[in-house]
Amino acid sequence: MFDLKWIRENPGALDRSLQRRGETGVSEKVLELDAQRRAAQTRLQDMQQRRNTASKEIGAAMKDDRADEAEGLKAEVASLKDEMGAVEGEEKAASDALNNLLSGLPNILDEDVPDGANEDDNLEIRTVGEPPAYDFDPKEHFDIGEALGLMDFEVAAELAGSRFVILKGALARMERALADFMLDIHTQEFGYTEISPPTLVREEVLYGTGQLPKFGDDLFRTADDRWLIPTAEVPLTNMAAGKILEATELPMRVTAHTACYRAEAGAAGRDTRGMLRQHQFYKVELVSIVPPEESEDELERMTGCAEEVLKRLGLAYRVVVLCSGDTGFGAAKTHDVEVWMPGQAAHREISSCSNTRAFQARRMNARYRPAGEGKGPEYVHTLNGSGVAVGRALIAIIENYQNEDGSITVPEVLRPYMGGLEVIRSDA
Repeated sequence: MFDLKWIRENPGALDRSLQRRGETGVSEKVLELDAQRRAAQTRLQDMQQRRNTASKEIGAAMKDDRADEAEGLKAEVASLKDEMGAVEGEEKAASDALNNLLSGLPNILDEDVPDGANEDDNLEIRTVGEPPAYDFDPKEHFDIGEALGLMDFEVAAELAGSRFVILKGALARMERALADFMLDIHTQEFGYTEISPPTLVREEVLYGTGQLPKFGDDLFRTADDRWLIPTAEVPLTNMAAGKILEATELPMRVTAHTACYRAEAGAAGRDTRGMLRQHQFYKVELVSIVPPEESEDELERMTGCAEEVLKRLGLAYRVVVLCSGDTGFGAAKTHDVEVWMPGQAAHREISSCSNTRAFQARRMNARYRPAGEGKGPEYVHTLNGSGVAVGRALIAIIENYQNEDGSITVPEVLRPYMGGLEVIRSDA
């Protein structure tokens, strides 16, 4: 959401940012609805003031036996009541239209976000590690997993439909091991507090982080009007909703390993084979809530936390900053970490770390009290990132650590989490 005072003073800045995202002429619509709303509010205040004055005059007229004057004033009060009802309707209609418009507007982009239309225009910041070399043609993860008998899409489809998978044996254990490995790093070394949050939430919680109302088609909803979370960012960030935190409570850093659910409504025909794009997947999420002046540095810190997971797993990757046309709805700036997938001979996103600045905080009314006498509450800045996507990390290990005989070498850092297992074979 946005500060209307800022929009009134900076309509050009709003339009320039949204134009970079492909939207035009927004400030004019906002200011028009804002003017209608404010004009109706002013009229209501004037009418209420006149109604109060007339009510007092009625009493004085009746006390002085000015019956005709009293009746006239009563008629005026009754007329004002009817007019006020109509103006209240106008004010509500303008307010609702304005809120609906603002709720659907994406965040203001940081100035250093590169211009571009789509992922092809994202800007590479750095590459880390060298992709492995093979004496054979590397396979994709689903070919390897199915050949080992440890990955089953057919039975999953019978149970739940497309875009689901059943993992068995050592691959199921590796999925669990990856989550434990990531949580240990983030909690023991990077200062995050582990949370086990609800994975069903209310509508206002998804509104607070920006998934609703715009992206309702990509979510799953229950019969009792709860929603399955698309990411643990949703409950973790909303832990600050409606609160005024003390400066000493910041930065607040939390992490969670949860199932996530997405309808993938906008991904028809994309990544239909394998585990890359599923309706149900697991992710270790990172959320930071910080004072405004710290959010830029926190984005770099969070990105580094996600990178460290890949470094220790021995996976080659690159970091890109998303261009204007590829930056998500709630983000002011986003770093994507893309891991190398030998089976596809391509980099694929495994973590997305975003600074939303005060965008989510305004929607959630999440504030803090700055240190110093006489300072009023201010909106916090919120950040979120994958630390990292568990399923995609599993895919990356399968493809990067594959052997010619179809087996998978277990990365050394995961072996303590897998009972010392070194190689996954078909009998694992």
